[in-house]
Amino acid sequence: MNSNPQKDPTPSGYSPEVLESRIGEFQNRFQGLIDEIQRAIVGYDQLISDVLVAIFSQGHVLLEGVPGLGKTYLVNVLSRVLGLTFGRVQCTPDLMPADVVGTHIVGDDESGRRAFRFEKGPVFHHLLLVDEINRATPKTQSALLETMQERAVTVGGERFELPAPFFVLATQNPLEMEGTYPLPEAQLDRFFFKLHVPFPAAAEMVEITRRTTKFTEPELQAVMTGEEFIGFQELLTHVPVADPLLKYAAELVLASHPQDGKAATPVDRFVSYGASPRGMQAIIRGARAYCLLAGRTAVSIDDIKRVAMPSLRHRLILNFEGEAEQVNVDDVIGQILDSVPTPAKEAA
Repeated sequence: MNSNPQKDPTPSGYSPEVLESRIGEFQNRFQGLIDEIQRAIVGYDQLISDVLVAIFSQGHVLLEGVPGLGKTYLVNVLSRVLGLTFGRVQCTPDLMPADVVGTHIVGDDESGRRAFRFEKGPVFHHLLLVDEINRATPKTQSALLETMQERAVTVGGERFELPAPFFVLATQNPLEMEGTYPLPEAQLDRFFFKLHVPFPAAAEMVEITRRTTKFTEPELQAVMTGEEFIGFQELLTHVPVADPLLKYAAELVLASHPQDGKAATPVDRFVSYGASPRGMQAIIRGARAYCLLAGRTAVSIDDIKRVAMPSLRHRLILNFEGEAEQVNVDDVIGQILDSVPTPAKEAA
């Protein structure tokens, strides 16, 4: 990896030659990650790509799907192929914040005297799986807010930095609502993408059963080092985005708000509050990753449309009528994408 790439005054911060070379490296490494993951995971091609894009874009992911679809196993596999440490929290109503972030305990110091020391919780790993996050109480859910935003925890007035890189991948079951605590809007907004985990097709179920009914599991190898991983994260920040595309992304976010004047009809009727500026940040950062995967050196309209759905679906808050009508948020976002003119249409 070239730690000192040639710089020039272009918006990307890289010379075109160096950027093209780095794009090829990124594509090869990304495909290598997918190939290694698929040695253990059957199907889920798009889901795996979206999760990796979020991670390379320095974002957290909320995975939603019914039990038994391999959400937990997917996160475990990701940690192994990325060469990252892995922590897990199984959320239950009696889970306390100290069970997540850690706590001070009494122990013996080097001189044999009794003293308080900080016992780190499972958040002190690169990749944290928060299983069934909506089963934890609001008090415990709030303990994750600082970790997701600041990548640090504060216990007893003392601040502890988390290892870099740090990501939260949380799962929730959309069917069983009894005994759950829906995530507040402020916490949902901390997630980069919300991804639906689809039910496997018949052929995929056959292959899953064939692989998982053996005594042994595939031995997975780490595809890249931590230094390379951070280098690719830094690369994404240098992918240029033209001003008209930034304006288009901003208009998509504004169109998700009712009474905006540009909102699609379903937004005015069914949406109480639209996406925040974090939604636009997620769109642009995710679009940069898909731009490089397509082998291009600048973001296009297709890249923005590609990431709009996972970036916005958890940031649109339905009103009472929308909840009563069981409106599909993805359908609302689809109509927003159809209603907001692209820069090319505006210029025509």
